[in-house]
Formats: sequence, C-alpha cells, structure tokens
Amino acid sequence: MKIKVFRRLCGLLVMLCACLLAEAQTMTVEDMDSIETGLVTCSPHDEIYSLYGHSALHVHDLRTDRHLVYNYGVFDFKKPHFVWRFIMGQTDYRLECYSDYERWANYYKKWGCKMEEQVLNLTNEEKLRLIKALEENLHNYPVYRYNFFFDNCCTRPRDIVERCLDGKVSYAARPDYNPTFREMIHACTKDHPWAAFGNDLLLGLRADLKTTQREQEFLPDNLCYDFDHATVVRQGETRPLVLRHVVTAPLRQQPVSGGFPLSPLACTLFILLISIGIFVLEWRRGRTFVWWDALLMLLTGLPGMLLLLMFFSEHPATSTNLQILLLNPVALLFIPSVLRRRRTRWFTISLFCLIAFFVGGIWQDYAEGMELVALSLLLRYWIHRRHDK
Repeated sequence: MKIKVFRRLCGLLVMLCACLLAEAQTMTVEDMDSIETGLVTCSPHDEIYSLYGHSALHVHDLRTDRHLVYNYGVFDFKKPHFVWRFIMGQTDYRLECYSDYERWANYYKKWGCKMEEQVLNLTNEEKLRLIKALEENLHNYPVYRYNFFFDNCCTRPRDIVERCLDGKVSYAARPDYNPTFREMIHACTKDHPWAAFGNDLLLGLRADLKTTQREQEFLPDNLCYDFDHATVVRQGETRPLVLRHVVTAPLRQQPVSGGFPLSPLACTLFILLISIGIFVLEWRRGRTFVWWDALLMLLTGLPGMLLLLMFFSEHPATSTNLQILLLNPVALLFIPSVLRRRRTRWFTISLFCLIAFFVGGIWQDYAEGMELVALSLLLRYWIHRRHDK
C-alpha cells in the first residue's frame, strides 16, 4: 500500500513539474510586468547542516499573489550509504520548488532565523529567461553533485542569475576581507566547538589558502553582501543588481541544543595529563605500560584511517592533510608487536612523523588540541628510548 501511495505522489510531482514547465514556456515578456524575482537569505540556526545559513530564489506574482521558492539545498539523510558518500564527496543534492511560501519560511522563522530578500533589478526579458531556466532545471536535471565550497545551494542561485542577465555582473571589492576557507568556517562554527573540530580534522592544506571574492560567495551572507554592492554592466551602461533589500523576518532568540560538555581542547588536555602521569610512574618504576601505548595508537590510528580515505575523496580541500602524520593509520599495524613487548621501530618512525607534523603547522591550521596529542606521543617515544638503552 505504501509503495502505491509513494508512486502516486511521484506521479503527481512529475505532473506538477510538467505543468510548471509548460506554463513557463507559454509565459511572455508582457507577463513579467507583475513578476518580482529575489534572492532570499536565511541566517544560520542550531542544526549542524544549517550553521552556514541558506539561500534560495523567490518568484512572486504580484497580480495573483502566487509564490514559488526554488531551493537547491535539498538532500536526504535516509538515502543508502549517505554517510559514506558524504565522506567521499559523492553527495547529491537536488533542486525543489515550493508553492507554499509561508510554510517554507515558517521552518526558518520557528528557529528564530533572520530572513531577508533582495528583489533583483531585472528587465522583463531577464525575468522570463530566469524563470524558464529554473523550470527547465527543475524538470530536466534537478540533481547535482554537491560541493561545499564551489557548487552548493548558494553558488547555484548566483550562477543561474548571472547566466540570465543581459550584461555582466560587476561585484564591488570588499574592504579588508581576505580570509581562508577555514577562517570563514570558524566564524560560522564559533559556538559549536565540536563541529569546528570535525571540520578542521578533515580539511587539509587547501583550506588555509587565501580565497578570492568569488570563492567567498559559497556562504550566503557573503553572497548577500556582494549582491547588494553589485552592478550589471551592458554596453557601457550600469544598473544596480538589487532593486530593494527587505528584512522579511527579524532575528530572534534561537533554541540551542546541549552538546558534549567538554570541549575538544579539554579532552586532548585530559589525554596529555594522563600521559604525563603515566610517564612519571614509568620513569620511577623503570618499566613501560604497553597498554597505554596500544590505547594511544588505537585512538590516533582509527581517525587516521578516515583521513586516509579523505585523500581519495572528491572534496576539493581534504587531500594533503598533514594531520595524518599525527593520526597515522600505520600505528594500527604495530599494536600487536607493542603489546607483546617486541622490539619495534614504530616509536622512531613516530618521532620523525611528529617532527614533520610540527613543521607542517607553519602552513596548515590543525584541529584544536592536536598539538597536545602530539606531545603525548612524544612522551611515549622518550620513555621507550630510555628503557631501550
């Protein structure tokens, strides 16, 4: 029964898309007199997927008061192998269209998000071109390969607007703003330390390169600012891209869910303090606690397996991650030898990796507390070197 209902719903959705596309194809330039198109920007809320905000395109027919919202940010957590595909950079997002604007907006309003709309200063021809492009996109190829930095629910609306203009968009330079990708992410996750830690753990050297203004527009707030200060240039004539900027919902007190009580820094400091305590005991008793070696090797080796996978991911900023020198998956291979107290070269290998890790910190900004974990591993090298003499 559920399958039949699902098929009917899919059939109705296909029919609706076909009707919308057919309607868009029959619209004329004269019909655009009553149409407004705008970029809607929603501020972040507490859910992990919304820490960066959201953008969508809004088409409003003033004559009939009909609203359409084109949202490029739809994904499905329940799809098979979602987590694995996300890790490997193979996540597919899709475009969906909502005719109930209030219902769509209420989702963000209930979170207390600020919502603002920039009504675009388009000619009738450009508005018609944009609506037809959106409907064709919705009907023919709504699914796209999501890329957090370069092809997401914010860059897609920008790109389709630019393609439909008679002229070229000129963005005014932002004064004194030249961040890296990592710095922009930190600004979004400042109240969510574990989200920041996870991002910093997976992002590699490329995330610490300075960004261009266009690259910075992967964040909705940056695109909103740039649209406000943009002009359309055609045959020597210029006009502002945005006709007017209105706040449709003010920012309100947002509900905040409780997270893990300890920060990443507190957890890694705890590991270092235990390591120092065990080091002192070993020094006094003249023996090594191989169970602690094995535990540290397991705690660093397992995340290292994830970092190794990220080298093969389609995410553009996860390869060349120097933290793999610390979170080294090779450590897992030496655990049996360490537990049997056999002589092993692992601790010498670890020393050279840790030295390279600290040197690499000149170029890459590591996840919070990683240097403390490195100090814990250095203590293991030192105690084994002393006892092997």
